[in-house]
Amino acid sequence: MKGVMIQGTASDVGKSLVVTALCRLFALEGVKVAPFKSQNMSNNSYVTVDGKEIGRAQGIQAEAAKTEATVWMNPILLKPRSDMQSEVVLLGKAVQTLSGKGYRAHFYEEGIKVIKKALGHLGESFDVLVIEGAGSPAEINLKDREIVNMKVAELADVPVILVADIDRGGVFANVVGTLELLAPDERKRVRGIFINKFRGDMSLFEDGVKWLEDRTGVPVLGVLPYVHNHMIDGEDSLSIQTNRNGNGDIDIAVIHLPYISNYSDIEPFYDEEDVSVRFIKNLSQFGRPDAVIIPGTKSTINDLTYLLESGLAGRLTEYVENGGRIVGLCGGYQMLGQEIVDVAGSDTGVVGNRLKGLQMIPSTTVFTADKKTVRFKGRYAPSIKVKGSRPIEGYEIHLGVTEPIEKGSPFLILEDGKEEGYYSEDGKTIGTYVHHLFHNDEFRNFWLNEIRRSKQLPTKNILYRQDLKELKYDELALKLKDYMDWDKIKRIVSSWGTEG
Repeated sequence: MKGVMIQGTASDVGKSLVVTALCRLFALEGVKVAPFKSQNMSNNSYVTVDGKEIGRAQGIQAEAAKTEATVWMNPILLKPRSDMQSEVVLLGKAVQTLSGKGYRAHFYEEGIKVIKKALGHLGESFDVLVIEGAGSPAEINLKDREIVNMKVAELADVPVILVADIDRGGVFANVVGTLELLAPDERKRVRGIFINKFRGDMSLFEDGVKWLEDRTGVPVLGVLPYVHNHMIDGEDSLSIQTNRNGNGDIDIAVIHLPYISNYSDIEPFYDEEDVSVRFIKNLSQFGRPDAVIIPGTKSTINDLTYLLESGLAGRLTEYVENGGRIVGLCGGYQMLGQEIVDVAGSDTGVVGNRLKGLQMIPSTTVFTADKKTVRFKGRYAPSIKVKGSRPIEGYEIHLGVTEPIEKGSPFLILEDGKEEGYYSEDGKTIGTYVHHLFHNDEFRNFWLNEIRRSKQLPTKNILYRQDLKELKYDELALKLKDYMDWDKIKRIVSSWGTEG
């Protein structure tokens, strides 16, 4: 099996985007290609067809590669639950919660085994792997037990291309410093450099390219432009953009919770030209939105405590009492209820911890030890008149069971006939466990048109986002191809292991 690994000089330099583009470029040439990331740290996850959980980035990259996402593409997922602890998801299933120190001390050997197993499975099914690293390969304090960068390149036996972000400044020091800190055998694997997120006249960087190549002896394989509105979901909270389409007629405020998760739920709004999306963290940012979304969270009780202590809870109550629209997704749905009880200590680590909810939905949530991770398909409750006949699809990833205190106001009807979620009589308060609710084009259009009518704005036809997304994968790949030495990249991949 052939492949290449994309490593970065830091986090958020654009590794995920580059891997996505390379997956699509190989796929467009008929190559059976798959993405791989040994270990992901993100609360933005993706559910595979068999109900397993992996990092969102690898799910997106699989789409770009025109293949089905599997747990082998991201065998280890760490989901931060606090500043000190993360839930460990191994081959798609949550297994335990560990501190960073505990993880390094007790998980290294098991991690190596599962990475080797995953690489073996992918090698049986694909011709080329495009592997993504994490952070920087030059984290000296972590290198003795790292399983995300050069150790993975060694296990897969692939060459490395280093990505540096010129937009944040210091690109020369970042590239040279990273290479200088690599061991000699690691340094030999680095066969190219990408300078990413360049703005302006690229001819102004020609001297920079020459200097880097002369100084390092490593070819610069491309100076890649800053790509706006690429529609590729971000991997972690560093990639959340606090304001998108800032001049849109419809103002949607998203509560930026400390432990926000699955914020890819918000991504479809970025493609609606008349919609502005704001992520807000405090009262001063609240303003007068047309709708508020409380997204998912890795710790419902901790984030609900944040809302209460910051004053946002009181402001949200006032907003809804005055006719405001609000949607709670997953953990946000739990917060909208009457009370949350952590019977098993699975949310906070404190057995029996309970907290009063925002009192907007007649329901209670009880946290047990079991986690639900499934793909979802259902239909709308009879009172909801959404244009189109397609079922609603999404997925659930959550601890906790939410039970209505009173019957009669469900949002969705599952395939087995059971009721799910909450939908108020006026349609202004919605709660559901279904992630990717707004990825359902018919519902997103229905919900936005309700807002447009209330503001006396013209309604719009349905925007079918998946068709647009496929075009965007092609556009991204072909755009970056114009700025990289694609033929040389393919030679690096094909010749590795045959040299000398």
